Amino acid sequence: MTTAPSPTAPATTPRPYESYVYAYPHKTAYRPLDDRPALAAEWATERKDALSLYLHIPFCEVRCGFCNLFTRIGAPGELTTRYLDALDRQATAVRDALDAGGGGEGPVRFAAAAFGGGTPTYLDAAELERLCDLAEKRMGADLRAVPLSVETSPATATADRLAVLAERGATRLSIGVQSFVDAEARAAVRPQRRAEVEAALGRIRDARIPVLNIDLIYGIDGQTPATWRRSLDAALAWLPEELYLYPLYVRPLTGLGKLGAGSDARWDRQRLGLYRQGRDHLLAEGYEQVSMRMFRRRDAPPQGADDYACQTDGMIGLGCGARSYTSRLHYSFDYAVDMRAIRAIIDAYTRTEDFSRAEVGHRVDGDEARRRHLLQSLLQARGMAVAEYRARFGADPAEDFGAELDRFAGLGWLDSGAGPGLLRLSPEGLAHSDALGPALFSPAVRAAMAAYASK
Repeated sequence: MTTAPSPTAPATTPRPYESYVYAYPHKTAYRPLDDRPALAAEWATERKDALSLYLHIPFCEVRCGFCNLFTRIGAPGELTTRYLDALDRQATAVRDALDAGGGGEGPVRFAAAAFGGGTPTYLDAAELERLCDLAEKRMGADLRAVPLSVETSPATATADRLAVLAERGATRLSIGVQSFVDAEARAAVRPQRRAEVEAALGRIRDARIPVLNIDLIYGIDGQTPATWRRSLDAALAWLPEELYLYPLYVRPLTGLGKLGAGSDARWDRQRLGLYRQGRDHLLAEGYEQVSMRMFRRRDAPPQGADDYACQTDGMIGLGCGARSYTSRLHYSFDYAVDMRAIRAIIDAYTRTEDFSRAEVGHRVDGDEARRRHLLQSLLQARGMAVAEYRARFGADPAEDFGAELDRFAGLGWLDSGAGPGLLRLSPEGLAHSDALGPALFSPAVRAAMAAYASK
């Protein structure tokens, strides 16, 4: 579950749920690139020996009430076929661009892969085979040799689809359950029943994919500490290697947003209390906290690329909702939440023949690179080694972001016992990650996001 960050500046007394920062800059800060730069030129001098590959499937069987992902309900006619045809054309063009650039450091190699959406398992088994072939035969990713994460839903986690993913090398399957309480699922406009969820989890375990992740949401209308504990314990019964605990956000143009659901201080307190309850329960049950949202079972097998770092290494995104990152340019396609606009963007993508240029994006200068590195490092529970920042940027983070770090320290968000060589959030800081992240946005990114929000 992802949400677009709010473009408003943080208040003096920050609210704990300003916005979920899962990438920086957010796509609402992207704009059409007037020069339409050639991908071969953009990647020519980049390191390409530890890339991450992401394939985006923008289809779901339903649209949940809280969802503002770039996805549409259903795929009429031959839309999935036309989409995969376009994905094939894009993969061919992107791989040609990666291979064409001289002067880059190292050969093209993918260290990690993921299929997201939407719901990748909206595709049937044969289409999933084709998706894997695109990753392997067009892009050159060895899916059986690198971590491969795939998102699914209870309705689409069928035995035949799971068999394809297991055979093709999937190491992690993430399923959006959100709540094991049927009334709460309905309140979140997510039509599912617990019996269907449990059956899907059984099929996932039967497929023997090494890592199971279960997503849960707190802050749903009518949810109480008792019902939250019921969902937590229902998830724990499956011994998932990972659990993500998401606060509910209500954004414009989503189902809940159209129903008039909103945010107030009382709801903030409720969500913060449920977060702490969930965190403490999972820690007591043998999980370690990786970030505000992510918890990993302490005896779980390692998951993630050993030599890929999101702060420094590149990303190749394929599909109309995917982003790609070089050190100087983040690029994608148009972004929308409104269903009519999403459908138009998907249709335009399926008609595209030339994928050799970046169309929409955001240039990343030195200041933005510093902000992105600090933000993405600090929001991880392990924190950030000051020496790594200094080696990359030639300065200490306190020199670049002294005012922000002083403010975080004054709020009790920094771990004062972490030592001089480590910047790390305190438990209270992790709890307020969704206020801390937006506080590091640049004025230019805030202005671009505000302009998008005012359209």
